[in-house]
Amino acid sequence: MNKIYPSAAAALDGIVHDGQLLAVGGFGLCGIPEALIDALQASGKKDLTVISNNAGVDGFGLGKLLATRQIKKMISSYVGENKEFERQYLAGELQLEFTPQGTLAEKLRAGGAGIPAFFTKTGVGTIVAEGKELREFDGHTYVMERSLTPEVSLVKAFRADKSGNLQFRRTARNFNPNVAMAGKLTVVEVEEIVETGAIDPDQVHLPGIFVHRIVLNTTPEKRIEQRTVRKA
Repeated sequence: MNKIYPSAAAALDGIVHDGQLLAVGGFGLCGIPEALIDALQASGKKDLTVISNNAGVDGFGLGKLLATRQIKKMISSYVGENKEFERQYLAGELQLEFTPQGTLAEKLRAGGAGIPAFFTKTGVGTIVAEGKELREFDGHTYVMERSLTPEVSLVKAFRADKSGNLQFRRTARNFNPNVAMAGKLTVVEVEEIVETGAIDPDQVHLPGIFVHRIVLNTTPEKRIEQRTVRKA
């Protein structure tokens, strides 16, 4: 089975559609699938519900899809770096399901592991728990959270072999593996593709069974969200 596609557009062809539930990897601007986001924008698909830790920044990452009004709803944990995200939400133009960051990661991990729901203390006694089932365990109250299983997951990894085994680098490993596991169909953008077996099995961060399509992007921009330097 050939998992390698010649372009991001080809990798998304036939699998994205209007009104879809998607998950997109990344942590801030670190480890976002830049080429796949651009291809999704170019596809013109709209009314999307997107699961992601955040929505990038204005004009970059998922911020591009907000600018073109292709996203109907965000399921995320952070909105602080995107003024258009904030504006659309406060104006009632964008639906938002605020989710604690750890809970969001576990929703995706559980979805990938075939676990339909789990209980957590996080959010108990706040609006996060409103309308959800509460249960007592050992004298403590927990809220039930449903897992997430997006139709398509868009992921960024550093390296893949031809079977789809993945390596991530540093902070890009936040969320991307969980997003990859959760997707019913997972598309991965990588900077390098090697022969199957070239990655030491001990260095495989995610096995290829979770990966369906791979696209090569050797020159991602890797924009820095907030550049901070010390005084000379």
